[in-house]
Amino acid sequence: MNLREDWQFRGLVHQTTDETILDRLSVGGVSAYIGFDPTAPSLHLGSLLQLCNLRRLQMAGNRPIALAGGGTGLVGDPSFKAVERPLLTPEQLAVNVEGIREQLGRFLDFTSGAGKSRALLLNNADWLTTVPLTDFLRDVGKHFTVNQMIAKESVKSRLDRDDVGLSFTEFSYMLLQAYDFLRLNVDHDCTLQLGGSDQWGNITMGTELVRKVTGHSAHGLTSPLLLRADGQKFGKSEGGNERVWLDASLTSPFEFHQYLLNSDDATTPALLRFFTFLDHETIRELDEATRTKPQERRAQRALANAVVSLVHGEGAARSAERAGEALFNEAIAELDEATLLQVVADAPSSTWSRIELLEGVDAADLLVRCELAKSKGEARRFLSQGGVYVNNVRVDGSVPIDSSRALHDRYLVVRRGRRELHLVVIA
Repeated sequence: MNLREDWQFRGLVHQTTDETILDRLSVGGVSAYIGFDPTAPSLHLGSLLQLCNLRRLQMAGNRPIALAGGGTGLVGDPSFKAVERPLLTPEQLAVNVEGIREQLGRFLDFTSGAGKSRALLLNNADWLTTVPLTDFLRDVGKHFTVNQMIAKESVKSRLDRDDVGLSFTEFSYMLLQAYDFLRLNVDHDCTLQLGGSDQWGNITMGTELVRKVTGHSAHGLTSPLLLRADGQKFGKSEGGNERVWLDASLTSPFEFHQYLLNSDDATTPALLRFFTFLDHETIRELDEATRTKPQERRAQRALANAVVSLVHGEGAARSAERAGEALFNEAIAELDEATLLQVVADAPSSTWSRIELLEGVDAADLLVRCELAKSKGEARRFLSQGGVYVNNVRVDGSVPIDSSRALHDRYLVVRRGRRELHLVVIA
């Protein structure tokens, strides 16, 4: 199956300046780039679609260029942002760019063995921080009118609001990005820029600048933004405050796996198409499984395993899956301390002294103190029904619970039923 057919199946095309570009990408030999914003030392799940798109291009015989925005990051992209981004120092940007470089290397082949499709990793600070201001204004600024720039939807959305303005710094961003495309076209024969649909205005500025300065044709292609059911961009944690990062030190493989595992049925089909390289028949089978047996969550498991394997490796995906399963079986005792705490991170907790547990605590008292039962009578009923567990071992109520059962000599995971958890930390 060629790239056009694959991208159409996956719904990866939102807008394009030239429909025939997909046919050229299917043949191979096109140099295309995507810019990555270094606002943090790690890319996040929202960046993963574009990383996968670059990888798909390279697999089809094209040359992908990953552009780290060390120069544009000094300004900040205002596209569809409610307020101006905080400006980062050059030192902060340098740290962030290095973090992004390492992550990009996991997705693309930068070795000579890739031949003509060998990936390039560039930093636009190399030209944006060295070009003289007057040269930039003469060679780039003269090609665009202010009328044209304020007509862009990403700019209008800010200008139409009385409470928020648009600084000249932000206003200049689209010129900087257009200049990126020009430099890549002249220096590396790059003829295509890709991005999310919110980048359409910036991308078309670049295609126009390339045409005006060089006479060459240049093209743009955007992919749809993926939103959750609550309207938040996909890739943010519950509540929309924290991102899901691709750096394991910021979002552990287990947390990453759980986030994807909890994807809703309506969004999962698109996630399978955007974020995985599963074949079309497998994806259709998972769609059908979601439609007919949603309670089995086969599609979500396949999604979580495939994406965590892609980002962190198959070993990390297997470990994350086992850790999730251990929440409900005796394998919880095999988890290392850090993973155990991740598994029960959302559970309420309380701290008990070791002396309290030295001779053991009545199981009914334990349930009441952990607020898993309202009274001792209710607790005894839960125990008699066989629905109470400590470290996923069923408790019958006749044997006191003492510290000898503690995991890592510190933790008791008390569970009632399937989902009601409480972590006892022994001090």
